[in-house]
Amino acid sequence: MSANARAAREEPQAIPFLKRFTVFNVAQCEDLPEDIAAAAPPVEENLILPQAETLIRASGADLRIGGNRAYYDVRNDYVRVPPPQAYFEAVNWHRTALHELGHWSGAVSRLARDMSGSFGSKKYAFEELIAEMTAAFTCASLGIVPTVRHADYIGSWQEVLREDNRAIVRAASAASKASEYLLAFLSTPIQI
Repeated sequence: MSANARAAREEPQAIPFLKRFTVFNVAQCEDLPEDIAAAAPPVEENLILPQAETLIRASGADLRIGGNRAYYDVRNDYVRVPPPQAYFEAVNWHRTALHELGHWSGAVSRLARDMSGSFGSKKYAFEELIAEMTAAFTCASLGIVPTVRHADYIGSWQEVLREDNRAIVRAASAASKASEYLLAFLSTPIQI
């Protein structure tokens, strides 16, 4: 019993508090209940538009669906995108997948863009502009109606590059090349 509780002649009370624990990825754990260790459900039919799926397959990119964030792993040359069900609208999955493929197109073995910038740097911002514009151009070419999100996202990185008045033009040129590179994987033109 605490001194305060004794002095006030009260029963001590429990005081709840949060405690932090380090945990492991589910894949690293053994003997978990089946509902915790269950594999991700397969992607529902018709969530990935055929023209986007055709482009992704034709590109030969190692695109991995799963997890909770989208990124291009430069070192291991693969794209990770959450499943389409994780997005409020399927078009946002397509926009995201094509954005990451935009980064993928810049690898040394493909279009050889400078992807050495760390988050927040001018090089990083420039690559983000290119990838987002690539997604917008490629969505438009595939007949996928882009969302206003493209413009908002590009605008957020344009702030970082404001001092370079030609940055948006150079990014658009690189994005056009990246979009053309991706679209060249399609053996027949897509009818819109």
